[in-house]
Amino acid sequence: LTQQLLTFAKGGTPIKKISSIAEIIKEAASFVLMGSNVKCEFSIPDDLWKADIDAGQITQVISNLVINAQQAMPDGGTIEITCKNESLTEMHESIKKLQLKEGNYIAITITDHGTGMPPEYLSKIFDPYFTTKQTGSGLGLTIVYSIIRNHNGYIGVESRLDKGTTFSIYLPAYRAKISSREIERKQLPLEKGRIMVMDDEEVVRNVAGHMLSYLGFDDVTFTENGEETIKKYEEATHEGRPYAVVILDLTIPGGMGGKDTIKKLLHIDPAVKAIVSSGYTNEQVITEFKQHGFSGIVTKPYTIEQLSDVLNEVLKKQPKEHN
Repeated sequence: LTQQLLTFAKGGTPIKKISSIAEIIKEAASFVLMGSNVKCEFSIPDDLWKADIDAGQITQVISNLVINAQQAMPDGGTIEITCKNESLTEMHESIKKLQLKEGNYIAITITDHGTGMPPEYLSKIFDPYFTTKQTGSGLGLTIVYSIIRNHNGYIGVESRLDKGTTFSIYLPAYRAKISSREIERKQLPLEKGRIMVMDDEEVVRNVAGHMLSYLGFDDVTFTENGEETIKKYEEATHEGRPYAVVILDLTIPGGMGGKDTIKKLLHIDPAVKAIVSSGYTNEQVITEFKQHGFSGIVTKPYTIEQLSDVLNEVLKKQPKEHN
């Protein structure tokens, strides 16, 4: 709910990475419909292109649309989700209607066979607080619309009363192929080294420690604030035992957080590799982490796969060049 409100109120700038949208759609829809009298049929080609997306936000989109479809069929039924690759050119008859740029897109349709909506509702469906339900905030579809537009995509709706509703989505595609071997290889970091984790919450430090241990990092230091982090980093550098990566919590109540800590670390070591960690995805430091001196980002709560991916990416980077 917090993420939805942030997306609506502050724009919810997406934190994008190349992802398999097919997996996101299947997992989100299956989770929503678990234990219900509504089932989902997928028509998704094996060669569906990947997309440069914020996986959390797109999960939110699919979940909201599937929930709406489920609620439109109280007696049960089937939701049909179809995906296909589509290349739009200036000559494409619908490109002006969709208000999209020329390029490659993933076209997604979510269709139910429920109660449908009268024509006069269709022009209002994405407006804030508009709802036909007795309960609910009326923000769900507004948030969906905001997320799709922030991904430079398109969302539209067609509906017939007592016949059903279809939502159509277009998202920009990323066409470069990533092999299953490459994906498997990315799961574990390629290099090991000393790591320091700064977080004011003991439970976060403990969980991060277990994850790093599982990933093969045996030398991990924990700190609670920026002052302690700077002191330990400086000592390690002087002793010739530098840290390969530091993971910095963005917000430390009553202490120095990641934004100020990275500035100090860059003075000590211009080639420092730092990952910023936060649960507040609307912070400018999160959406523009590279401009603030960070090499990577991981949003809380993160999975072991997400931590592995960002460590893998950061450790492979060449040291920064400074004048």
